[in-house]
Amino acid sequence: MTNKGDTIQAALTVLETLGVPKAQQNERSAVCLLALLNLPPHKPWSFAEAPLIGITPIMEWVKNHYGKVYAPNTRETFRRYTIHQFCNAGIVAINPDNPLRPINSPHTVYQIQPAVLELLRTFGDSSWNVALTAYLAAREALLVRHAHERIQQRIPVRIASDHTLSLSAGEHNELLRAIIEEFAPRFAPASHLIYMGDTGNKWAYLDQTLLAHLGLTIDPHGKMPDIILYLETKNWLLIVEAVTSHGPVDSKRHSELVTLFQQSKAGLVFVTAFPSRKMMSRYAAQIAWETEVWMADAPSHLIHFNGERFLGPYQEH
Repeated sequence: MTNKGDTIQAALTVLETLGVPKAQQNERSAVCLLALLNLPPHKPWSFAEAPLIGITPIMEWVKNHYGKVYAPNTRETFRRYTIHQFCNAGIVAINPDNPLRPINSPHTVYQIQPAVLELLRTFGDSSWNVALTAYLAAREALLVRHAHERIQQRIPVRIASDHTLSLSAGEHNELLRAIIEEFAPRFAPASHLIYMGDTGNKWAYLDQTLLAHLGLTIDPHGKMPDIILYLETKNWLLIVEAVTSHGPVDSKRHSELVTLFQQSKAGLVFVTAFPSRKMMSRYAAQIAWETEVWMADAPSHLIHFNGERFLGPYQEH
């Protein structure tokens, strides 16, 4: 019968054998692997499972079964410095139940890849060496397949006639694509994209030259909006927040953005983008005055939270 320390050491041996980077050959990654396999102490490796499990449940599982307590603020450490590398190594799949779920969703889950589960069920058994040899021989082909699947799930965004950007899958990035391909041509025609963040990459696109031309320097640790567009014909800087990331441009966020872009040589225009009018109605009371609202399901319309500036009759058609 093994104890907790022996099981953790066995998991470390597995990680080393699978060629996980040295930085991930540590206790945190070992207990994370055990959680992904639902392997508490004394449970044989042949009984390993493949539950769908998120980061916080992993940390709870580790505390309950191995007595290892990690502070809540280390959740991002688990994700960035263990799970991310497990995914890159083809050991773990992200959101296999719903590949279109954004990776920053609170409902994101992870699962051991089937081929890895099959291999690890033989650990400690006489068939381990044969199974390991077969797995390592097929591993490159598996990694290529997983990489191809991830590429297929990405969202292409045309940001110029000759330039297409690829974003990770999910509702948020679908809205970003709509902002670039539907909002910008209608309300900021011939505008230049300066910045766009991605749920998987904060700096998915950045035009530093144009940014500097407008007198701006960006704090890399600052809370960036989702998209920044420059409309040269009016000398406007359109700062667009997709509600699916951090909510709408409310009074607090408006003040933050004014401070962040206070050195801009261009006039600031603040826009909150919603995927639908229905979702907008849930946030209407929070939206700051002197800002704009755009909805992807009614792309030819804006709602102006700008008081009397746009008051007046419209010609009936």
